[in-house]
Amino acid sequence: MELGKWLDERQLGRFQHRLLLLCGLCMILDGFDVQAMGYVAPALLEDWGIAKSALGPVFGAGLLGLMLGALLFGALADRIGRRPVLLACTLLFSAGMLATAGAATLPQLIALRFFTGVGLGGIMPNAMALAGEYSPARRRASLMMLISCGFTAGALLGGLLAAWLIPAHGWRSVFLLGGVAPLLLWLPMLRGLPESAKFLLLRGKAEQALLWLRRMEPSLPAGARFHLAERPSQNNPVAELFRRGLARRTLLLWLLSFLNLIVLYFLSNWMPSLLRAQGLDMRHALLAGSMLQLGGVVGTLSFGRWIDRAGFRNVLLSCFLLAALGLWALGGMRGEAVWLYVLLFCAGFCVIGVQPAVNALAASAYPTSLRATGVGWSLGIGRIGSVLGPWLGGVLIGLAWSQAALFALLALLALGSAAVVWAYHREPRRRPAEEAA
Repeated sequence: MELGKWLDERQLGRFQHRLLLLCGLCMILDGFDVQAMGYVAPALLEDWGIAKSALGPVFGAGLLGLMLGALLFGALADRIGRRPVLLACTLLFSAGMLATAGAATLPQLIALRFFTGVGLGGIMPNAMALAGEYSPARRRASLMMLISCGFTAGALLGGLLAAWLIPAHGWRSVFLLGGVAPLLLWLPMLRGLPESAKFLLLRGKAEQALLWLRRMEPSLPAGARFHLAERPSQNNPVAELFRRGLARRTLLLWLLSFLNLIVLYFLSNWMPSLLRAQGLDMRHALLAGSMLQLGGVVGTLSFGRWIDRAGFRNVLLSCFLLAALGLWALGGMRGEAVWLYVLLFCAGFCVIGVQPAVNALAASAYPTSLRATGVGWSLGIGRIGSVLGPWLGGVLIGLAWSQAALFALLALLALGSAAVVWAYHREPRRRPAEEAA
């Protein structure tokens, strides 16, 4: 039987639900730990008595680690498998978070955030690839979006917990919680997290693939044999992203992720501090910043079903145009609490909520042999934007840019993302020789 067709014909069962739960919990912890620094920043600034601009390198170090981790572990997973990489990365970022709780100097904090980011960078591409490879095609986009929603939910949970933990126990408690939780998840992952059956077939390990498929479907007949319609890649998986007509698609996906992550991480890292500078107290600044993540959760849950029905092009294009409008309006807000919360929710809905759709678009753009590499490199190159966003925010704030000017720039970047979506779904003009072929 052809495995892709067999999976497409089946309903989701207990095996897939357990897989989705484990991947989703990984993503929740990923989102919590990535966003922890943004929530801790206001308390850390007051505790250490340093300037806001000094945290730019701290934000940048963590995001640089995320970029390198996504590039490294995405390609590695297409070599050795999704399961071992997810297990190793979970231990890696857990150790980094626990060590960060004991940081005493700014250089230590920068180094530990980089180390933690490397481990975190391997979670998203592999969790999404693994979930997608056990999902039927008719629900693949919505299920990958559901998994991605865990990242945004973790970031939201981080804001809510930080608003309670920091006043009561100090900023170090946030990192302690972020380090202990992955250790508690690791044993259930070791027991229940499967390897991708598609990956195993491509690697010629049909018997191992059949073992996992029997756990998914115990009634499989004794003589069952599976194969894949696609062929394994014998070349460097990164080089393969630019062959067989994939180069244009790859470059546009990288640019789309780059532009949106600049906006996303600027908002996520600097919004609590900007609100604090406007006069909000610590708790309300953190809760207002959490509205971004709440909007992201609602957006992610909404976009999955919309994409299954209307396709990536219509949903993404509309979303980025609305994001540009909302960001421009957010730049003019001055103390109107209700409208501030509404606009922050809308910005999160359109900017944070759409990033999982960009990741799902990357996952659907590549075959199994390149999927983790494709998603990992899309995220990894995009992470250059996530490093640039907080750093750029620190520079522009240091240059005394007004709030209106900052958010006007973010609105222009959202318009750029809309243009990339339009270009991605536009058929390239073929040369006469290609037409003849």
